[in-house]
Amino acid sequence: MTGGIRKKSESEEEYFARIEFERRKKIEEEKQQKMAEQEKERRKELHFMHCPKCGMKLIEVDYKSLKIDRCSACDGVWMDAGELEAAVGLEKGSLGRILGR
Repeated sequence: MTGGIRKKSESEEEYFARIEFERRKKIEEEKQQKMAEQEKERRKELHFMHCPKCGMKLIEVDYKSLKIDRCSACDGVWMDAGELEAAVGLEKGSLGRILGR
């Protein structure tokens, strides 16, 4: 037996290389996720309450019990998720009363 420093085997080198790779990969994935979140926030700030058609500001308008978004330039009407179904439900109720159903 020698009392000196022993040489690393190839399997040890592979193991440490794999550990280092996984560590760097995790750091890169976290960095990519953070960048994606920042981009999502930037896009939200850029597009929030702007017309998807022409880009102008949307104005929130009361329609019965709903708040819908209407474009200040092209007069387009935009609804959030579920608002179309709610508006149709309101109209069916009104039509039912008018028609006596």
